[in-house]
Amino acid sequence: MKLLNDLLIPSETWGTIKEWIKNAINHVEVLSANTSSNGEVLVKLQVSTKSVLGSIIYNTGGMLIDNGWLRILGSGHDRLSRDISSWNQIDAGGKATLQKGSLLVADDAVGGFFALNGGVFDGEVGNIFYLAPDTLEWEDLRMGYADFINWSLNGNLKVFYEDFRWNNWKEDVSHVSGDKGILIYPYLWAEGEELNNRSKNMVPIIELWELNLDNRLRLGIL
Repeated sequence: MKLLNDLLIPSETWGTIKEWIKNAINHVEVLSANTSSNGEVLVKLQVSTKSVLGSIIYNTGGMLIDNGWLRILGSGHDRLSRDISSWNQIDAGGKATLQKGSLLVADDAVGGFFALNGGVFDGEVGNIFYLAPDTLEWEDLRMGYADFINWSLNGNLKVFYEDFRWNNWKEDVSHVSGDKGILIYPYLWAEGEELNNRSKNMVPIIELWELNLDNRLRLGIL
C-alpha cells in the first residue's frame, strides 16, 4: 500500500481542472477541501493527485453543479459531508462495499447515482455507469472519469435531465444539502400523474440509494 507522500505527485492536473471549472458552461461551486482528511481519503483509495479523481479528492470537498442538482464527491465539506471513501464504505483492503466492484463518484438530487466501473458492470472497466431513477438500470455512459467531469461542467444537463425536472426544481433543490435528495412519488419509473403534480420530499441520500436497490430487487432487475 502506498503512503500519502507516494500519492502526492507534482503535476499539472489540478491546474487543468481549474481551467475546466473556469470555462464551464454549467454553474459550478467548488467546495473547499477537508484538509484534516483529504490525505487519508487518498490513501484509502490508493489514487494519486496526478489523476483527475485524486486531484479532485485532495483539492476539493466536492463540487456542486447546476445549482446543486449534481454532486461530485471529494474529501467532504459541511455542505457535502460524505467524503468519497466513507460514502463507498471502503474496507481495510481498499475495496468499496456499498456497491462492490465499483466506486460511487457522484449523484444527483433525485436519486441518480454515478459509479466508476471496477468490473461489476457489463462494460469497459473505468467507464462511468449511471443508475437512472426512471428505469432503475445501470447505463454505460461510455466515458471515463475525466470525461465525466468535463461533461458535468459542459454537457447539456438540461437535455439529460429533461424528464426528471419539474417547474420549480431550482427552488426546491436550493434547500437540499449534498447529503440529501428528493424522493418523488409515484417514483420516476412508475406510471402516474405528471411530474409537477407528484409528491416531493427531502430524505437522506442513503434512503434513495437503498430504495433504488429494493425496487430493483422487487422488480426483478439484475
